[in-house]
Amino acid sequence: MFFSKLFTSYESEATKFIAELKEKNPDLEEQQRAGRALLWDKTPLDLDKTARETESRVKQQPYVYQNH
Repeated sequence: MFFSKLFTSYESEATKFIAELKEKNPDLEEQQRAGRALLWDKTPLDLDKTARETESRVKQQPYVYQNH
């Protein structure tokens, strides 16, 4: 059964709400992109620097408070 022709004019309440929200606040998507960039988009890692940092770390003893 093919239902898309029967329900082409249907619009859910959530879709209506989002469309209304975007009409009230036209720069909402730009704010979302800025928030995502702030929280999730990170600068690329420098592999050489990361390798040097891991190689130069001083290994910790299994039991820190015991001296040899």
